[in-house]
Amino acid sequence: MNKILIVEDEPAIRDLIKIELEQKGYKCDVAKDGEVAADLIELQKYDLILLDIMLPKVDGYELLEFIKNEYEIPTILISAKSQTDEKIRGLNLGADDYISKPFEIGELIARVEAVLRRYNKGIDTQKIYDIEVNLVSRTVKKNGIEISLTPKEFDLFALLIQNKNFVLYRETIFEKVWGEDLEFETRTLDLHIQRLRKKLGLKDKIKTVYKIGYMLEV
Repeated sequence: MNKILIVEDEPAIRDLIKIELEQKGYKCDVAKDGEVAADLIELQKYDLILLDIMLPKVDGYELLEFIKNEYEIPTILISAKSQTDEKIRGLNLGADDYISKPFEIGELIARVEAVLRRYNKGIDTQKIYDIEVNLVSRTVKKNGIEISLTPKEFDLFALLIQNKNFVLYRETIFEKVWGEDLEFETRTLDLHIQRLRKKLGLKDKIKTVYKIGYMLEV
């Protein structure tokens, strides 16, 4: 199980990130300032750090230098500062990614998973109900029996399961699965959803969100 440290001084944001990541299967610690974070980093082993820049006591840039010089832990910066020069500064100091506030929690989770995969620390399997998806071998099993999915069906289901309980816009699905915009034949998506519902017995769980997109409800 991947362990993530969330360094954020705003309690509402800190708690939201923790709850959502733990629902995805991650183990999380939290720190409200840079000093607490530094102490935790020295005592614990983390696979990833989510680091706010504007922190009490020790700011995010200073803490990032400490992380990269001493531990080389993958780090994603989170900040209300969206200016390009701030992003460049963070990336030059060794940040692996940068996300600006306000952000969609689904986007943050996607960035977390992308960075972990880059370091070969990603979650290989996802489980919901009686279905297990192996993201490395690209196999899907239901009650231990492998279900045959086409490559696009697998990509679509993997996207849904990685964003379970979040509504995915049709535009996002097309971009992630087909690499196309809305000029792509939209009926193709609907047919793939229908086939997934039938093959995996998820008729009532893959929800159609009217005029928006789809959501895997867990």
